[in-house]
Amino acid sequence: MGAAAARLFAGAGASLMLAARREHHLQEVRASLPDASDRIALFVGDVCDSGFSEAAVSATLDAFGGLDGAFNNAGTLGDLGPVPDMSLETWNQVIMTNLDSAFLAAKHQIPAMKLRGGGSIVFTSSFVGHTIGLPGMAAYAAAKAGLIGLTQVLAVEHGPDNIRVNALLPGGTKTEMAGDDPAFHEYVAGLHALKRMAEPEEIARAAQFLLSDAASFVTGSAMLCDGGNSISKG
Repeated sequence: MGAAAARLFAGAGASLMLAARREHHLQEVRASLPDASDRIALFVGDVCDSGFSEAAVSATLDAFGGLDGAFNNAGTLGDLGPVPDMSLETWNQVIMTNLDSAFLAAKHQIPAMKLRGGGSIVFTSSFVGHTIGLPGMAAYAAAKAGLIGLTQVLAVEHGPDNIRVNALLPGGTKTEMAGDDPAFHEYVAGLHALKRMAEPEEIARAAQFLLSDAASFVTGSAMLCDGGNSISKG
C-alpha cells in the first residue's frame, strides 16, 4: 500500500520523503515512480526505534522545507495465536510497530505541520478490532483499535491548528502481508461484500482523499475502505 501510495502521490505532483527500514525496497519504489527524482527523498530506519520519527521529520524539513501531510502506514500482524499462548515479546512488538510508532510519528509530525499553518495525518488502522474480532489477532486488534482512539484525540487537540487526523481502515488487500496462497486469497475474498480483495492502489486512493483538500472537513474519522467486509456475513 505504501508503494502504491508513493506512485499515486508522486503522479499528483507531491514531493515525497519515503521512509522504511529496508533500503532496497525504498530504492525499488523510487525507481518505479514517474520522472520526479528531484521531488523524492529516502530515509532508512525502523519505526520501532524511538528516534526514527524525529529524524525522519528533520530529514523532510531539510529536503523540502516543510511537512504538509503524512501517511503513517507501518504495520505487522506478528505471530498469531490465542492470548494464553502469546508471548509478551510478541505482544510488545506488535503494539510497538502498529501503535507506539504512530504516537511517535504524531509527536514529531504535528509541530512541523503547525509551522506550515496546518496539515493532514492519516494512520492505517484496520477493521480488525473495530468492527470484527478475528481469532489469534489480539495484539493486532488492540493496536489497530488503539490507533482509532489516538486519531480521535489528536483530531480534537489539533483541529484548532488546522491539522486534520484520520484513520484509514482497509479490507483484505493484495500485499506482501497477505502472502501468495490462492486458497487463502479466495477465503479472504469471500469475507467481503464485493467478493474480492483490494488492489493496493484502491487503498492508496482513499489515503490520497483523506490527505487532500477534498477531505477538508473530515477529521477524527475511522474511514472504512474494506469492500463491505464489515457488513458482510454471508
